[in-house]
Amino acid sequence: MEIVCPHCQTINRVPAERLQEEPVCGSCKQPILPAAPIELTSENFDAIVNRTKLPVVVDFWAPWCGPCRSMAPMYADAAKILHGRAVLAKLDTEAHQDIAARFRIRSIPTLAIFKGGEELAREAGARPAAEIVRWAEQFLP
Repeated sequence: MEIVCPHCQTINRVPAERLQEEPVCGSCKQPILPAAPIELTSENFDAIVNRTKLPVVVDFWAPWCGPCRSMAPMYADAAKILHGRAVLAKLDTEAHQDIAARFRIRSIPTLAIFKGGEELAREAGARPAAEIVRWAEQFLP
């Protein structure tokens, strides 16, 4: 299974049976699958979303958005539950407007799930952790 390091963008190969074992990057030695949402930027978005073989769930949010801030702890809980089965990530649409525009994000929070760079589905609006997990699990292997 190929996983892109969220810290240095090195592609790491991890056997599927070891995804739950807190694998670290062979290059920078940082965790490649933290049990918390990773931060996406304009610089790392394409590498992580397109080249990571696990599904990547992206929370498109903004710091001024009340529902986004209230959903953040629930999204973090969902990341713990889905750890090793999906990568949960967040993209600040205010700081990275180019990515938000590219994906035509019109309301936030918006969750989108990608596999191999292809968007499989999206949902707008804040959700509790259990609903985020239930929605994401439809697209997990």
